[in-house]
Amino acid sequence: MRNSGQVVGIGLVAAGLLLAVLIAIWLGVGLANDDLEAGGAVLGGIITFLFLVAPLVGIGTFLLVRGRSEARQHERATIQRRMIGRIEAAGEISIADLALESGLTRDQVRENLVDLVSMGLFSGYVDWERGRLYARQAAELRDMQNCQNCGSPLQLAGHGLVRCPYCGAEYFLP
Repeated sequence: MRNSGQVVGIGLVAAGLLLAVLIAIWLGVGLANDDLEAGGAVLGGIITFLFLVAPLVGIGTFLLVRGRSEARQHERATIQRRMIGRIEAAGEISIADLALESGLTRDQVRENLVDLVSMGLFSGYVDWERGRLYARQAAELRDMQNCQNCGSPLQLAGHGLVRCPYCGAEYFLP
């Protein structure tokens, strides 16, 4: 589905190209009928290109590119919403299952999880070794001192991320 920016962009590019063709035909007819001299045709072509065709095609191209970028961002947000919904509904899910359901690779699942954590939309932990993802309440995670997987002390690994240095389990905090 195209967004309005893409539709308007395509329309402006098409209008600019159509206008260029019509002006070229009009100038060609004027030259063929000796109603127009070559210098006037060239000058008219340059002026119409600079002030009519180029702005229409340029603005249309800009809107088309921006619309595609917005569509990609919307698609990523939709995937992330589905991921967080699936994780929260299941409570515990295989990373492979989540990747298959989302149509993503394991690395893309990880990138999306990091984005969700940075936005404060996900808290939980990941056992990368076993390939499991667990949704947990933020209060549960904040009070946790030891890894739920192996019992080792946890270490802060970054903003919103606590990692077990022994088994590699990662806990995401909001």
